[in-house]
Formats: sequence, C-alpha cells, structure tokens
Amino acid sequence: MPHEGGLLAWAMIQSLVASQSSNRPSFVEELSGRLQRSPRATSLEVSVTGSHNPPDYNGLKMVLGGQTLFGDMIQDLRRRIAEDDLAHGAGEVRTADVCAAYIERIIRDVKLARPMRIVVDCGNGVAGGIAPELFRRLGCEVVELFCDVDGRFPNHHPDPSKPENLQDVIRTLRETDAELGLAFDGDGDRLGVVTKDGEIIYPDRQLMLFAEDVLSRVPGGEIIFDVKCTRNLAPWIRARGGKPTMWNTGHALVKAKLKETGAPLAGEMSGHMFFKERWFGFDDGLYSGARLLEILSARPDANAALKALPNAVSTPELNLKMNEGEPFELVKRLKASARFDGAQAVITLDGVRIEYADGFGLARPSNTTPVVVLRFEADDADALTRIQSAFRTAINGVWPGLDLPF
Repeated sequence: MPHEGGLLAWAMIQSLVASQSSNRPSFVEELSGRLQRSPRATSLEVSVTGSHNPPDYNGLKMVLGGQTLFGDMIQDLRRRIAEDDLAHGAGEVRTADVCAAYIERIIRDVKLARPMRIVVDCGNGVAGGIAPELFRRLGCEVVELFCDVDGRFPNHHPDPSKPENLQDVIRTLRETDAELGLAFDGDGDRLGVVTKDGEIIYPDRQLMLFAEDVLSRVPGGEIIFDVKCTRNLAPWIRARGGKPTMWNTGHALVKAKLKETGAPLAGEMSGHMFFKERWFGFDDGLYSGARLLEILSARPDANAALKALPNAVSTPELNLKMNEGEPFELVKRLKASARFDGAQAVITLDGVRIEYADGFGLARPSNTTPVVVLRFEADDADALTRIQSAFRTAINGVWPGLDLPF
C-alpha cells in the first residue's frame, strides 16, 4: 500500500493496515510511488493518493488480480463493506522499499544516446523521492525544483497540465543551460514537458513522439488516446502505419482498453502514458520521462524534434466548477438538446466532442472532481473563437448563469 505524500495519506494507510483482515500478507511501501511499479507480484494492491488534486483530496486506487477497479466494481465493493460480506482473519503486515529495484529496472531498459541536462520539477509530490536519482543514473545532469516531498505543496500545485504550474520550470530553463524541462504530478504518474524556449509540449503531442518510436518496433500497432487529444494525432498515427483508437478519459478505463486490445501504447491529454511495449501497461510519469529522453537523446537537437511536432491553436484543459453531480447533468442536457451548426461529427463517447472542418470543442464531466472539463482546438485563432462561441451559446442554453472559463 504505497502513498503519495499528501497530508492525510499516512493516516489513511494506518487505518487500512489496522483494519487489514485478509489472511494474505500486506506490504507497505514507503513513498515509493505506485505499487504497480513494484517487481513483486501481489493479488491485491491499494494505493492511497490524491493525485494532482488539492491537499484535502485523498482516495484509493485499487488493483485486483492485475485489473484496476472502477465504476460498478467499486460500487460492488461498497455494497460488500456495508453488508459485511467480507473474508475475516488475522493478517500480517510487512514493510518494503522497492525504490532501488524500480530504478534498476528502468536503467536496464532505457538507454540515452548522450548525456542531457534537464530541469526536474516534482512540485513537492512523491516523485521527488525518486526522480532526481533515476535521471542521474540514466546519465542526466539534473537541476532539481521542489523535490522534497511535502503534502502542503508550498510552491505550486503538482499538476503539470496547468500552465501556471510550469512557470518555475520555464524560468529555470531560461536562467540555466538545461536543454529540457520535465514536471510531474502529485503521485508521479503524469508527465509535463517544456522546451528550452518555454514552449509547453502538451501530452497529446508527446504521444506523437512515443507512437512514432513504438510503431518503429511494433508495425501496425494500435495506439489508444482519449477524447481530449488533438485532431492531429490520428492522422499522425495512420501515416506511420498504426491504428488510432479514441477512447474514454480515465486511467482505469484506458488501462482496461489497453488490456482488451493488446495495444502497445496508450495516452491521455492529462499526461498519463501507458507503455505495454517494454513496460507493464500502467501509467508512470517517471518511466514516460525516461522514454522521452531516450528518444530525444538520439536527435541532434532535442528541442527542434519537439517543436517540429504538428501543432494547432488550442486551449489547455479548462475547468468549469459546479456542485457535486451537476457536471454530469450539464453534459446530459448538452447531449439531449444542444445544437452545433456546421458540425461534421458529434462524438458522445465521453461527454460531447464536436468536430468541425477546422477544429473541435469538448465538454465532459470529470471523473474525480465536480467540474466540467472543456478543451478547444482549431486551425487558427478565428476558428477557435467561433467554436468557443458555439459552446458558450450551447451551455448557456441548457444551464444559464454559469461562470464559463473561456
């Protein structure tokens, strides 16, 4: 049962251990990221994590027999707890530190073609306990930012999907001779990337680079991405002989799809990357960072390789804050009655994604917090403004009076 450094995480770990009733041993890993990174095979795994959410958010990620629990499976577990439909017995608790084994496993797999000098910002999240050593062992010179684990997150919030949380990386790249910046979220399973000149390479563009690399060894492989990703991704994958598959947002949902299809790679706009080729098929920001450096170290100019990736005028993820339950109701109303004139396709796989000839707009309810996640992309600024205006009209039509973030 690993934890991610949040203020309440250790208290939750202690409660879980105290109530441990299985006859199987329970392993507690001290600040080692996610149990999925452990080389030890276990049938039941529980991670206490608030991920990138504010310090007062904490929860459990549960894996049973290699499958992440989500949706109805969690509701069934709730029912069993309420009805005391549980096994009882005397359990055993042991502690283990798997950090060394985790680092060794990565450096056996990932090889850099040349040394690199990088900025690493862990945002006082749990990645700070491992990332500096890992990247130094890979051959990097590391400029550390906020790598001491502190669940109060005193410097900035550990969410690299938000541009405001990457400003320290951008400043440090400007003030040092580091060539690239990496940033990680609170539990270390998401990666943020910044070029030398301060451009943020959002995860859907990172996925282009990863897909190109993986498809060079897995011809015809299926690449999975979530509904928030750029329109440029699918044609990029097809051009390299791969099969693009759009899927629901959510790490458990993407992992399940990865397992179902046997795809070698999946990724989300939030920064979760799932490597099945050469790795274990779960989301790990540190491993993703290592694979990125492996690719870029073989290029004469790492920043040129990143900046050459197809791009568009776009927004980051925008959050429309609402009360509990309201985001799902808003999206339900959009699906039922909103009109989007000129749309080429209406995708309701996860929320509402409206495709136009020159861009797209998306509104979907978050799986973890009471917000509607919005994202917009277009060929130019005028098209982006037009698409945002269409969404503003549609949202106001089904739920007037909201303070829209665009």
